[in-house]
Amino acid sequence: MQGKESPVKGAETEVYAGIDVCKAWLDVHIHPAGQDFRVANTGKGIKRLGKQLAAAKVHAVVMEATGKYHRDAHKALCAKDFAVAVVNPLRARLFAEAGGMLAKTDRLDARCLALMGAKLKPEATPPMPERLELLQELMRTRQSVVDSTTACRNRLGEAKAAFVRKLIERQIEQLEAACAKLEAEIKDRIADDPVLARRYQIALSIPGVGPVAAWWLIARLPELGSCNAKQAAMMAGLAPLACDSGQKKGVRKIRSGRADLRRGIYMAALAATRCNPPLRAFYQRLTSAAKGHRLALTGVMRKLVVLANTLLCQNRLWLPSAPENA
Repeated sequence: MQGKESPVKGAETEVYAGIDVCKAWLDVHIHPAGQDFRVANTGKGIKRLGKQLAAAKVHAVVMEATGKYHRDAHKALCAKDFAVAVVNPLRARLFAEAGGMLAKTDRLDARCLALMGAKLKPEATPPMPERLELLQELMRTRQSVVDSTTACRNRLGEAKAAFVRKLIERQIEQLEAACAKLEAEIKDRIADDPVLARRYQIALSIPGVGPVAAWWLIARLPELGSCNAKQAAMMAGLAPLACDSGQKKGVRKIRSGRADLRRGIYMAALAATRCNPPLRAFYQRLTSAAKGHRLALTGVMRKLVVLANTLLCQNRLWLPSAPENA
């Protein structure tokens, strides 16, 4: 492999590539060769990228998650049998600052990602199946339409002029029609996929979880059913994290994770405190212990995610009491 000679005879240095992604360009750094280059973030540019990485005998590639702009390169490199790790941008930035890299440019970011791969060796991230990508896009678009509808309703409540009110009412009608079409498309895509349909059925069987919350669970947490309870809570950003030092016992707080998922299941948690007996009892126990409504509701959200993970792992619907062989 390309790189510095190893002091061990016959051994070869592993070569890592860091890729900083933007809409137009892919900036690449190859470590330890110190090679930098840029390609266009297009099909032709990604094809050239694959050839140059193969020529450098790259062992693994590290890139940041950047919405949708990294997906084409991620899929293409995985198809060429490169091990590609997609990392959280915050994690990459903290790694850079820990190493003394305070400046930030595309070229420096690519170098930081390559060094991160060599030092931390993050696990490869498999590309997301296309059906899940499309489902997530539909869910995000629906949420955007819902937010716009809420904003229009707020403006309508403050409007005085008849012309303005009529204009806003027409906008609301159009947004509601768009939301209905999006929801119909989401239902059709889930129904057409046996795996998604079964996962949706299981999530929907939990008291308190309605169609929208079930959509968020299967779209934004596809790992459910293949991880343990702690991992599921951590990915959702609902695991209370310790903050202790010496004799100080800090307050446990949640952080990171998938914020859109938490927003999507908030109403389900609220409903579960009323119609799901075990979760209602859990919620009442926390509030009676002076934990507060907000903290108790966060605990219910975590319980919902863990419960969905358990049911999907066992491939069964919710029951008032778990079966003996479960």
